[in-house]
Amino acid sequence: MIVSLHVATGAAAGVLLGSRKKALLAGLALHALGDRMPHHDINSQRFEIASGVAAVAALAVRHGLTSPIVVGALAASAPDVEHVLPLPRPGGRKLFPSHRVEGWHQAGGVPTWAQLVAAGVILGTVLACRPGHDA
Repeated sequence: MIVSLHVATGAAAGVLLGSRKKALLAGLALHALGDRMPHHDINSQRFEIASGVAAVAALAVRHGLTSPIVVGALAASAPDVEHVLPLPRPGGRKLFPSHRVEGWHQAGGVPTWAQLVAAGVILGTVLACRPGHDA
C-alpha cells in the first residue's frame, strides 16, 4: 500500500476510535493489513516520502500533533521508515512483521491511482471535520 493511504487509514482509525492508544494499535494493525492487500507500489521514493510527510503535516496542523488522528496516521505509516533508513536488521530481516513474512506483501491488485484517490478522499474527509469532532 502506498504511504499516503497508510497515513489516511491510520487517520481514519484515529477519528473513529478517539483514543491515542487505540489509534496507535489500530494504525499498526492497519499497516499490516494494507501490506497484505495485493497492490501496486509507487516507484518514486521521493514522492512517497513527500506525500506522506505532507499528509501528516496537514493533519497535525488541523487536529494537533498529539490527536488520535495524527497518532493513528503516524502509527500506520511509521513501519515503512525501515524501507528508507538503514535501521538494524537482526538476522538480516526487516523489523516490522508484515515486511519480513514471506509472501505477505503481494504485488498486483489495486493500482496506484486508485490508492491515491482513496487516500485523497479519506484525508479530505478527516481534514474537513472540526478538530475534536468526528468526521
